[in-house]
Amino acid sequence: MESVDITIMEEAAVAAGKIIMQYYREGQQVTNTAEVRHKSLNNPLTKADLEADLLLNKMLLEARPDYGWLSEETIDNPDRLTKKRVWVVDPIDGTKEFIAGLPQFAVSIGLVEDGKPIAACVHNPAAGETFLAVLGGGTSLNRQPVQTSPRSQLTGSTCLASRSETKRGDWDVFKGEFDLTIMGSIAYKLALVSAGHYDITFTLTPKNEWDFCAGELLVTEAGGQVTHKDGSKCRYNKKNPRVKSLLATNGSIHSSLLQRLEDIPYGPDRHSPIT
Repeated sequence: MESVDITIMEEAAVAAGKIIMQYYREGQQVTNTAEVRHKSLNNPLTKADLEADLLLNKMLLEARPDYGWLSEETIDNPDRLTKKRVWVVDPIDGTKEFIAGLPQFAVSIGLVEDGKPIAACVHNPAAGETFLAVLGGGTSLNRQPVQTSPRSQLTGSTCLASRSETKRGDWDVFKGEFDLTIMGSIAYKLALVSAGHYDITFTLTPKNEWDFCAGELLVTEAGGQVTHKDGSKCRYNKKNPRVKSLLATNGSIHSSLLQRLEDIPYGPDRHSPIT
């Protein structure tokens, strides 16, 4: 992969982050200027999402016009399925946290080649953190190399849990088993696992490719492992980008987590069906 691609991704993510921060209010709800509305139940959208998406689309596709495009905030174009390389983007992963003034959201950009991620950037502008990864080149946080944690025992692992899933009671069964921290944005959670700040994160509630594409490469390039609940590997630029589950660990405890979750049921899809 051309090294310039990761530079383009970082520049685009930082530029999008600057737009987002014009609306963000630390510790407070965003104002009416953010124009909060809802695409569906518990699925908010803001002016910041749309403006960041437009900027990312312009910067990334002007730099690489022959690449495909898949973004949460852009109407899907099936033409992407014919492309060898595809940008997989979420302009704000963790919109609910952004709205609430919590610094737990991120710009997520993945670059996929033939269904596999080859470059990744997850940028949290509120925390001043930029995570980068290139296939075969490792993972960095603010340009410093990072690795997943060395933990070898599943019980007692530090685990990042979804805020919305926790409120619904999905994580009650794991209380006392894991050292749980509640956090929004799966892209940011994956980034924190890649840097060794936490041992694991997982969700048995459906997600989309743009939620975790970049984060997967961050974790795997840092020494970790990412799969679905059945142990299968992730594939990208599929016709239907929706998946049932995602598990990420430091690598050492992945098989133990798969075994632990074997009999735990999937959560319902509250947004769209999986085909």
